[in-house]
Amino acid sequence: MSDRTTSASARKLAFIHTVSSLVSEFEGLAKQHLPGWKPFAILDESLLRDTIERGSLSDLTKRRLATYTWSAIDAGADAIVVTCSTLGPAVDAIVPLCPVPLFRIDEGMAKAAVEHGNRIGVLATLSTTLVPTVDLLKRQACEAGKDVAIDHGLVQGAFQLLAGGDVEAHDAQIRQALEELSQKVDVVVLAQASMARAMRGTGHSVPVLTSPRLGVENVKRRLEQR
Repeated sequence: MSDRTTSASARKLAFIHTVSSLVSEFEGLAKQHLPGWKPFAILDESLLRDTIERGSLSDLTKRRLATYTWSAIDAGADAIVVTCSTLGPAVDAIVPLCPVPLFRIDEGMAKAAVEHGNRIGVLATLSTTLVPTVDLLKRQACEAGKDVAIDHGLVQGAFQLLAGGDVEAHDAQIRQALEELSQKVDVVVLAQASMARAMRGTGHSVPVLTSPRLGVENVKRRLEQR
């Protein structure tokens, strides 16, 4: 085994989560796409819950996320991924101050959406996620030099169903909203990682992009470029 491989095997990748059900999914994705990295998780559901209750991302929540970022670094993280799209603007603010690579999970999805077409649909189950996702898509389109039209929709009540344990009803609402939106766009983005499971085993008329796999693949590319 080369020195480079030995060094790579010791690198640690921290995932900061706000939804407990995503911990195992991202651990699996990391093992699949980043075999040279050892993943570990930091979970605090109150970061998302407090943002939902407030209706916006507060300075306190941004500061708390920054604290978790430094906690991950103190734990030996060589790179960090925040898996909650609602916290995306906070991640953007922390990146310039972070001594290790720090990623928002929805970046890869946004890049892929801009590549897929000029009419982009966005579905979210939380209004606090919808706005940062649309803003990220606009920024990625600007960086790519593309003029895109964004049509977005909020699946009211779906997140509450998921939080209450009614996963099937949550998934059904997302699929119904997707069917309606897909008639008007070239590609659909599901704004939250928790929405991705609704697409398993289903077909659709346009590409439907979710953040978990695309996000981890983007992290892999970015890390390999460093």
